[in-house]
Amino acid sequence: MLISSRFGVMFFLVYLWPMEKNDSKIFGLRAILEAIEADQQIEKVYLQKDLKGGLAHQLQKVIHEKKIAFSYVPPEKLNKLSKHQNHQGAVASISPIRFVDLEQLTNQVLSAKKDPIFLVLDQISDVRNLGAILRTAECTGVDGVILPQHGSAPINADAIKTSAGAAFRIPICKVNHILDALYHLKSLDVQVVSVTEKTDRSIYELDLKPAMALVMGSENRGISNNVLKNSDQKGKLPLLGSIESLNVSVACGAVLYEAVRQRL
Repeated sequence: MLISSRFGVMFFLVYLWPMEKNDSKIFGLRAILEAIEADQQIEKVYLQKDLKGGLAHQLQKVIHEKKIAFSYVPPEKLNKLSKHQNHQGAVASISPIRFVDLEQLTNQVLSAKKDPIFLVLDQISDVRNLGAILRTAECTGVDGVILPQHGSAPINADAIKTSAGAAFRIPICKVNHILDALYHLKSLDVQVVSVTEKTDRSIYELDLKPAMALVMGSENRGISNNVLKNSDQKGKLPLLGSIESLNVSVACGAVLYEAVRQRL
């Protein structure tokens, strides 16, 4: 695609192609800069280690300013992502969905609904777990999902497929820090409820009827200690067998439907 550059008078090619299952990549330093300037929803930028030059420096500066997720990777990774096209040391993944602003979401939801449910996912790392959670969230009437900018599984083709399209039907926010998002929600009288094994209370003992931000933790580490310290309520699901934990998407579904049961 031939477009004009905001960084100069020359024209150049932006390499953009649809991948399988609704995934998209762009590559090339200037092309990625243009995409960011055009307010594209960049999921993540992959940069070659020790990348040098004016455009490389400019791209890295913009990535830090915009707080876009990125990682440094070897050339072999970039070659695979770009299908061996001339990537110039940079490949970006474009999100297939458009994220919403947290304050905008809470203003809209709380003006229309007395006791909403927000779902906060503290670094869920598996895309299929994320997709399954989004599907259950949509089915149980969750009003918005909040993800961290860094450390979360991407909402890619696999996540969307597992969600059965729910990723397009439920508002999703990305925030720089989960804790800041919880402070914002608590300031709006939304209680923070964390699902964790680090408590003696069952989830069935908790009052899940008021406005609630339900926090689910990562598959390996659970909910971070700082988030647990700032929770208004903590509860766990009873485990009656010999296995010590549930899959996070299953646990999330069980808790969300307990909230539905209490509210019916």
